[in-house]
Amino acid sequence: MIKSLGLPVIYLTFLVCLSYLILAYHFLGLGILLSIALIGLWYFYPLKIFVSNLILLVGFLLYFVYHFQQMELNDKQASIQVNQVQVIPDTMSINGDRLTFQATADGWRYQAFYTLKSVEEKEYFSRLSQTVTLEVEGELSQASEKRNFSGFDYRAYLKNQGIYRILSIQSIKKMMITQKISLLDYLHQWRRQAIVSIKQGFPAPMSHYMTGLLFGYLDKDFSEMSDLYQELGIIHLFALSGMQVGFFIHYFRKICLRLGLRQDWVDGLQLPFSFFYAGLTGFSISVIRSLMQAFLGRLGLKKLDNFALTLLICLLAMPNVLLTTAGVLSFAYAFIISMMDFSQLNQMRKKLAEVLTISLGSVPILLTYFSVFQPWSIVLTALLSFVFDQVILPLLSLAFIISPIYKLTWLNPLFVILESLLKGFGSWLTKPLILGSPSAWLLFVVLLILAFLYDYYRNKQFVIVFSIILALLFFLVKNPLENEVTMVNVGQGDSILIRDMSGKTILIDTGGRLTVNKKEVWRQGVQSVNAKDSLIPYLKSRGIGRINQLIVTHAHEDHMGDLEMLTKELKVDQLLVSQGSLTKTGFRNRLGRLNSKVKTVSAGDKLPIMNSALQVLAPLKQGDGGNDDSVVLYGRLLGWTFLFTGDLEEAGEQELLATYPNLQVDVLKVGHHGSRGSSSSNFLDKVMPKIALISAGPNNRYQHPHQETLDRLNERAIKIYRTDQQGAIRFSGQNNWQLDTVC
Repeated sequence: MIKSLGLPVIYLTFLVCLSYLILAYHFLGLGILLSIALIGLWYFYPLKIFVSNLILLVGFLLYFVYHFQQMELNDKQASIQVNQVQVIPDTMSINGDRLTFQATADGWRYQAFYTLKSVEEKEYFSRLSQTVTLEVEGELSQASEKRNFSGFDYRAYLKNQGIYRILSIQSIKKMMITQKISLLDYLHQWRRQAIVSIKQGFPAPMSHYMTGLLFGYLDKDFSEMSDLYQELGIIHLFALSGMQVGFFIHYFRKICLRLGLRQDWVDGLQLPFSFFYAGLTGFSISVIRSLMQAFLGRLGLKKLDNFALTLLICLLAMPNVLLTTAGVLSFAYAFIISMMDFSQLNQMRKKLAEVLTISLGSVPILLTYFSVFQPWSIVLTALLSFVFDQVILPLLSLAFIISPIYKLTWLNPLFVILESLLKGFGSWLTKPLILGSPSAWLLFVVLLILAFLYDYYRNKQFVIVFSIILALLFFLVKNPLENEVTMVNVGQGDSILIRDMSGKTILIDTGGRLTVNKKEVWRQGVQSVNAKDSLIPYLKSRGIGRINQLIVTHAHEDHMGDLEMLTKELKVDQLLVSQGSLTKTGFRNRLGRLNSKVKTVSAGDKLPIMNSALQVLAPLKQGDGGNDDSVVLYGRLLGWTFLFTGDLEEAGEQELLATYPNLQVDVLKVGHHGSRGSSSSNFLDKVMPKIALISAGPNNRYQHPHQETLDRLNERAIKIYRTDQQGAIRFSGQNNWQLDTVC
């Protein structure tokens, strides 16, 4: 069938993927490339081959058009109310008093959240492994969209899983065991039963590796080690499944043949076994891709033909596969493996060449999603892939199979030792290289050059020239040739990045999460640091691994709460604070634990940047580290004047005006998140800003920004930009500013 196409199936797959990406992302440049590719196909191949492949391509195009239109229609027509849902058991996760799971109702799928009411309720759900139906009282809402440039889009993430609404459950009125369930429901139920059995029967960390490697499930308790695996660049040992699939398919076939089954029967049984195994691993795309490649391999399809047909089948069965990080990474690794041919090398050199090719070939894709590359991952992957494949996976499989009779819990010290060694390596090894996230065009050019290098790696002059071009492109990714002032969306807090074309960086505040009331012990779970999901990914996406000067405007958590996380992830040369902030004992103690030079600033100090400087206007005297003791900065940057006021309120504003009576600005960072007590009428009349920037979290408990403040700004025709509505706000340019928002 493949030969009847008249051209390699990888070419058709390439054209299909181009069409897919054009429809999904509206890339005009890819449309031009597709046109050129079609012209080349028409020119180099006979008319019959051209027409037959064009018909196939049009068929795929129509299918994708229908799919994406159906997604938009589903988003508009999603239910507005739901009272009864069927829980998908293997999606349940508990973190403190927070229960999350996916559920179905009337053909719709929901992401559900519920706050557990008691210890008994928490214990019940942690042990629950059956499919249950809940009568609930709750509200449906849309998930949040992308809030930062290059940030995570939670709404798109859920949408690609067929989930269009979030269900926030206030109360569970009734719970009952679901009587009639489908085969898919049984698979979800069996997977949940296995996970619960492992968590209850085996100690940590052994249980984490068992659920992760056998069933593709890692809970919040593993978050610290998961972060370490991510930092070391070896998280794919859990995420990618070629190793696991090869292991289980091999032993499935071996057992069947030992039982005396004919090989053609075993080939036939491999397909239902693959479906069963995919279900037990949560139908992850990497598992499905590996199983499909294994099945097609038994039919005689090898290398690129195998890869191409697998991708086409997956695009038909799961059209959103290339819209997910896991899907792109899984197929990127598979493509690199399909292209490799080191058969002429001995076993050791072959293994080394394969690891180097996979690790370096995947760098552009990894940078697109994570902005960092850990060079040590090449060595660690070579060492640990063998350990995981030949030792850990067989041991865990054996431990799980015989667990109903005898539990091999005495193996747990091996995993304790493994984690201790990895933590030791993590503290000794250098941090990952922060290279930035390439734009779509830069990514395409980098991938194209890598393809040429692969084809002409024997031509040394060619390799040298294109390696230099590649290095220059990576330099551009890490060092964007533009200045920027960006108000990063950190929720209910403040963080502003100022960076010039030379690479100098000034960061004003880090953001942070305010803790109102301390929870009971059983309600406390693993808390994520706000900057880890907002500020730090943005800085890394811009190739920023070093902050030259970090200014903490005042000692409130929503402005400096994430100091520790930021200084752990990035190098901070100098930390600037006010004298008043140092009167706070807790803040002073926190600064003492940081590996950064601390300096106090006061009115009159200047911070050079963009061939200009930020001038410190306040505090004028030592204060108490509160709102009106905020460090206030003023600067003329690329012809526009900016005023950054921290949490300054009316009293501080009047003191500022008394000292600087002629102060006028183009862009005002509104004080105290737009609270009622900030941006007084007199202050606005004197300063006369054209643009007002407000950093606030959506639906925050303080009701920031206050309507009275917004009215005062609107009465003066001041253009308002808010992070709670428009996401991050960025001024960028070389000589003139261009203003962009995420939403």
